[in-house]
Amino acid sequence: MKFGTKVIHAGIEPDPTTGAIMTPIFQTSTYVQESVGKHKGYEYARTQNPTRHALEANLSALENGKHAICFSSGLAAMDAIFKTQNPGDEILCTNDLYGGSYRLATKVFERFGLKSTFVDMYDAANIEQYLTEKTKLIWIETPTNPMLNIVDIKAITAIANAKGITSCVDNTFASPYLQNPLDLGATMVTHSATKYIGGHSDVIHGCVITSDDKIAAELRFLQNAAGAVPGPMDCFLILRGIKTLHLRVQRACENARTIAEQLLVHPKVSKVYYPGFESHPGHQIAKKQMKDFGGMVSFDLHDNTLEAADVILSNTKLFSLAESLGGVESLIGHPATMTHASIPKEERLKVGLTDSLIRLSIGVEDVDDLVADLNVALDS
Repeated sequence: MKFGTKVIHAGIEPDPTTGAIMTPIFQTSTYVQESVGKHKGYEYARTQNPTRHALEANLSALENGKHAICFSSGLAAMDAIFKTQNPGDEILCTNDLYGGSYRLATKVFERFGLKSTFVDMYDAANIEQYLTEKTKLIWIETPTNPMLNIVDIKAITAIANAKGITSCVDNTFASPYLQNPLDLGATMVTHSATKYIGGHSDVIHGCVITSDDKIAAELRFLQNAAGAVPGPMDCFLILRGIKTLHLRVQRACENARTIAEQLLVHPKVSKVYYPGFESHPGHQIAKKQMKDFGGMVSFDLHDNTLEAADVILSNTKLFSLAESLGGVESLIGHPATMTHASIPKEERLKVGLTDSLIRLSIGVEDVDDLVADLNVALDS
């Protein structure tokens, strides 16, 4: 079954009671049991919900995995993955990653004896020097947020698998349409499904997909024991969004390519971060492991100040100044003060995240209107 068919049909069956083609929203907290221990597969909605189960079946198919486990947010999914580790374990993380992921690793889990080291993974061989007998998890984000660096998933996971180390790829920026990390050797793949998978800026959601039975069982235990589960309405909205995932992401990719090319020649712009450029250091790897180069573009200004960035951020009309990404509408953001504010400035600057860096999430609008909107803001 090809991807455009999977998003609509994989794991989805008409409701057996009514024939409803859309999975019903099972808005219930509990289920009536026929007698003690005799029920229809559902006991309590934190543990099981038919709407969530349909979504998990669909998500596992999209990432070519055996199991999908859904959570109330992308960070809740990451939280569960980190909880599979033990005090004293060490985690290697991409050094350019989402600020919330950095905050969770450093401010929360370091208190419980998990050490996270943030390393440059753009040359896979570079990670060898950081691996110890305590390294139990490699956390990969690619494309990275917001610098759009590319990590060679196959190369990193080959090293991890050879040493018996678990690996997880945060695939949020690519979506399952563009990239399938399990096929490249990853143990797990995770998403903030709030973004491209949901696609309509109306729900918070997260998921983990794996083919490892033991890890899946542990994550399901944590899903139930810790209770960070999505509600049935949230699952319904994600299922609804998935049906157009391939159409939305492909349009976003096309728009992003045009916008990146326009920004590259604008006199106010000093640098454009976009893996679709042949000059991008990760371009060839991106061509190997992605179907297209994504709908995200970041750029920096010749006037390398927060004040210069603020002028642009305050003067777009179609690009809305907001956190998040991956919706049908275009967003503009300032990572240094928004999504990555929790990362110390000296750490941000090491990867090139300056005070004037601007991140764009390209939507599905008419690209000519988006280009004109940016030009007005840049010329202001």
